[in-house]
Amino acid sequence: MLKAMIVDDEAPARSELAYLLGEVGGVEVVVEAAGVREAIEKLKEYPVDVIFLDINMPEATGLQFAEALKHLKFPPAVVFVTAYSEHAIDAFQVNATDFLMKPVETERLAQAINRVREQVALHAQAQKNERIPVEKGGKKILIGIDTIRFVKARDDYAYLQTDGDRYFSTVSLAQLEKRLDGHGFFRVHRAYLVNLSMIEEVESIKGGTLSLTLNGVDEKIPVSRRRVSSLKKALGL
Repeated sequence: MLKAMIVDDEAPARSELAYLLGEVGGVEVVVEAAGVREAIEKLKEYPVDVIFLDINMPEATGLQFAEALKHLKFPPAVVFVTAYSEHAIDAFQVNATDFLMKPVETERLAQAINRVREQVALHAQAQKNERIPVEKGGKKILIGIDTIRFVKARDDYAYLQTDGDRYFSTVSLAQLEKRLDGHGFFRVHRAYLVNLSMIEEVESIKGGTLSLTLNGVDEKIPVSRRRVSSLKKALGL
């Protein structure tokens, strides 16, 4: 199921598109925004696979927003939805996945969604193929980022836990957090960075905190109180 954001300054247009996406299926609209500034803020809380984006909006245009998204390591796909065909060339210059004209036809929308799925699959494969250097037994080793369950701070260094082993890194947790940005990791505690896709169980703890159980890991991961709300949003809880 693709997770989507709709950005349009007209509420009826957002509602109509959300309805059409429901008709086509395979897409969950997790968040909407009435403008670029609001979209940027909500994107921090709601990671999505695709943004359905109007072009002419107050404050900043959809083209400007799409240009900014290009600087992300793994940006969401962008599908422009507009009433102005003259923007088509500009749209593809900012790496748009597709360009739809209003009123949107269901069949044409389905084609755009298929293109988005192809792009998301390519990004997912690129993430799986990316590796990070660590140390084990005095040797330098490269491990796949997708195999990492969590990263734990240890003084100025860090440990990276996979399903069957723990590796040492001379890089700090803060530096690793930047390196893993865009790969589905979340800072749940000042000492822990967790791979969200590996979370199997979320347990409420007295005092308003949480404890996480990860796939293939015995150690329980604590969640600091101030990160509980944002973690729940990231997990859709």
